[in-house]
Amino acid sequence: MFKYFPHTDADLQAMFQKVGIKSLDDLYAEVPEQIRFRGDYQLPEEMSEIEVRQLFEKLGAQNKPLTCFAGAGVYDHYTPSVIPQLLSRSEFLTSYTPYQAEISQGTLHYIFEYQSMMAELTGMDISNASMYDGTTATAEAVMMAVAAGKKQNKVLVSETIDPKILAVVKTYAHFHGIEIEMIPAKDGVTDLSALNSQLSTDIAGVLVQQPNFYGIVENYEGFADACHNHKSLFIMNSVAADLAVLKTPGEWGADIAVGDGQSLGIPMQWGGPYVGYMCCTEKLIRKIPGRIVGMTQDNRGQRAFVLTLQAREQHIRRQKATSNICSNQSLMALWATVYMSLMGKQGLKEAAELSYAGAHYLCDGLRKMGKFTLVYNQPFFNEFVVRYNGDVDALQKRLTENGIFGGIKLAADQLMFAVTEKRTKEEVDNLIKIAAL
Repeated sequence: MFKYFPHTDADLQAMFQKVGIKSLDDLYAEVPEQIRFRGDYQLPEEMSEIEVRQLFEKLGAQNKPLTCFAGAGVYDHYTPSVIPQLLSRSEFLTSYTPYQAEISQGTLHYIFEYQSMMAELTGMDISNASMYDGTTATAEAVMMAVAAGKKQNKVLVSETIDPKILAVVKTYAHFHGIEIEMIPAKDGVTDLSALNSQLSTDIAGVLVQQPNFYGIVENYEGFADACHNHKSLFIMNSVAADLAVLKTPGEWGADIAVGDGQSLGIPMQWGGPYVGYMCCTEKLIRKIPGRIVGMTQDNRGQRAFVLTLQAREQHIRRQKATSNICSNQSLMALWATVYMSLMGKQGLKEAAELSYAGAHYLCDGLRKMGKFTLVYNQPFFNEFVVRYNGDVDALQKRLTENGIFGGIKLAADQLMFAVTEKRTKEEVDNLIKIAAL
């Protein structure tokens, strides 16, 4: 039988006998004939394997691949070729929630490893078994803070956060009756003095981003203490791969660490699927949404993995749940796990350092030509915003015509560029050359 069709003819016959029918057609006997479709489906004629390959090659040739110098939450990182091969192994490749531990050991095992790696990467005590993406993970963190605060119903959000994340947070907040208030930014970073003036006993949490939307590495010294002095939770959103070299949310004193794991070797692939991570301190473990996998021993004394520390209400009873996240991006969590295993600590660090060096090399090159100036005089990681003394639209068109996705337009005279370890010196030099025309 086919790999993904588990039922044999014998299985089907046994089912037919059990329910008292002779064929699958008998299942639809009560459907009136007049509403049954008897025509031909609008599908192409059957093709051989080589014809199918040729068709998709022809369709793919219509795309115009561009060298990517854009980011804003999605980054063109290297993907080791072994990852798709490992993901297709039968013990891993499943779409079903692993409630039955006896037949889900492969899935539960890699989820446990994912949790262990993400907890270490973020410097936090606990990681859940992944979320849909970084934006919804952040929104869930806001709800989690309110649930933990009980009578607190307001969350402060930095103005330096990604607008896409803010939009999703506001949507979740609106339908849960949560009030969102913005913390002003000063020269591209969160204003700590403004935060101190806004904090009060009704603030459930404070949400910031590191690096922030503009690529700036912010100094969050004193933020956690300010939050905790008012019994508020400190929530930090971060690009996962950047934490290989940056101070972790745990080191900043964060209570909840969230973000997108796309930077952990997951291709950009037109916007998804990606994976959201969520980690927290041990005291919040009962409030964290999604699943948690634990390690135990079976009745033979062998190592085994099970879903743990979660009430069933979290998954099946909406009125009792702190969150209605019950499924996740498990396959993408496996992708990130294999990537981190292959790269190791040193590999993750080197990729991050190459991204940092490439971004600063590009920034220096653009500034030297006299047409570009940095918008914010702040330390940045692999992404930065420049002001262009010219026609931004014309510049982007010129770059596109030369095979370059030249950054993201933030304002009439502003562009945000991002560089990853995949960008070569020749590619960066080419961008600078075209921009100088």
